[in-house]
Amino acid sequence: MEFNLADMFEVVADKVPEREALVCGAHRTTFGDLEKRANRMAHYLRSQGVKSGDHVGLYMYNCNEYMEAMLACFKIRAVPINVNYRYVKDELLYIFDNADMVACVHHREFAPHIAEIRSAAPDLKTFIAVDDDSGADLNAIGAVEYESAMNDQSDQRDFEARSGDDYFILYTGGTTGMPKGVMWPHKNVFFAAMGGGGHFSPNGPCEKPEDIETRVAENPLCGIALAPLMHGASWWYACIQLLAGNKLVLNDQHSLNAEHVWDVCEREKVNAVQIVGDAMAIPLLDALEANPGRWDLGTIFNVGSGGAVFSEAKQNGFRAHFPNVFITNSFGSSEGGQMGMDNGQKKSESGLGNVTRTEYMDVIIDDETPRRHAKPGETGIFARSGYIPVGYYNDPEKTAKTFVDVDGKKWLLTGDAAKLEEDTSITVFGRGSNCINSGGEKIFPEEVENALKAHDGIFDALVVATPDDRWGSKVTAVLQLREGVTLTMKDVQDHCRNHIAGYKVPRAVHVIAEVPRAPSGKPDYKTAKAYALSGEGEVA
Repeated sequence: MEFNLADMFEVVADKVPEREALVCGAHRTTFGDLEKRANRMAHYLRSQGVKSGDHVGLYMYNCNEYMEAMLACFKIRAVPINVNYRYVKDELLYIFDNADMVACVHHREFAPHIAEIRSAAPDLKTFIAVDDDSGADLNAIGAVEYESAMNDQSDQRDFEARSGDDYFILYTGGTTGMPKGVMWPHKNVFFAAMGGGGHFSPNGPCEKPEDIETRVAENPLCGIALAPLMHGASWWYACIQLLAGNKLVLNDQHSLNAEHVWDVCEREKVNAVQIVGDAMAIPLLDALEANPGRWDLGTIFNVGSGGAVFSEAKQNGFRAHFPNVFITNSFGSSEGGQMGMDNGQKKSESGLGNVTRTEYMDVIIDDETPRRHAKPGETGIFARSGYIPVGYYNDPEKTAKTFVDVDGKKWLLTGDAAKLEEDTSITVFGRGSNCINSGGEKIFPEEVENALKAHDGIFDALVVATPDDRWGSKVTAVLQLREGVTLTMKDVQDHCRNHIAGYKVPRAVHVIAEVPRAPSGKPDYKTAKAYALSGEGEVA
């Protein structure tokens, strides 16, 4: 047995086959049934010539079939490729070409999009369509329906031995440029992003693959993942739950409907809610405020966030509604996995949170030759070593810039600016590439955004740099206000001065109907900056 996700899932499925594993809308399945259906899809893929190392696209909304297809790939040592369902033609062209797919499992409604760009992937021969209400024509790409594909397929395991070095490739859009495919070996992602199976066990992370059986919770918890499975944080959370023998609930809506989420949490007796930052926290809190006493949510004891900024104001909002809740704010990225967790115990004067420094988590000074580790008091780049990806697929140039040697050891540079404190803890500031240099002062947008979102009248906010004749760049806020709220520039600045230093306060404010974000909740700074530069919505 190896630290392979399929190997370990099979152990869990054998231990608790009758236990409920997965719920998405009206679809419910046990561990035993999930295992059998994944086996059948694995046999179908193999019958179509998909072999070890081949790449299979997963182009779907949240659904049971997403997890089945992903497990099926793992079982035959194929490599699943997440395809963002919001991508438009140019982005789809890029990923279908860059990822070298040979098969694609997709929702039926995406068949026309695939037909438009399939010439970019000449090796892509197999299409499997999960039915929906779209009625899209499957003949254009020769797709077979998902359930038909599994008819007459064996649900037995007769697959070759697997390896902990088998790949999962996670495509991440980031904030600029085309998507990048992060190449994660199974063993590395299991320890870097999933806690090594130790999140729900007093025994801690597994020492050997077989230990996963003893990490299966005797009394299973129920956790809901609200982000799309195509997003790394949600996929990792899904695997954490399933490998612990817990019940995983998926958001079955194509967007976040907060009232529906709380309906599901009440019905399924959810214990843990996994979100992606403030973009999800805000509507969830708004629904609770607007509907006092509507839901019995007494089973919830954890609200956790990862993958985007989770402001202190929104964390306090959840504490107000769930007095005994345990808040977890994880730092990490598609390349870094989970790189520490801030529980709010240590307050810093600035930054998004504070995490523990270890021999595998540090701050690297990247603008010196040779690169070196930061000394206490210095600011550099948040970095990780040990269990890290092997690079970006088909992109040696970006790999060389991101995965670097420091003192003979390989380190991943996350791109997040961070400071090594005098007590050797690490304060994380935010994406260094978005840092605003105003008259020589460095200002991190996320910190200003946190201050803005502490205002009751501001629904959401992004902060960008725009040109300034005197200072080179100025802090510019793009705000989505709550209904009926109007704010002047002075209102915004006076509020911010209560939370951040004067040089960080916005010097320009633009109001927008909806702050631009990806479906995962990640900020779209490019669109926000273009809006600000256009002069639209500027507030005096």
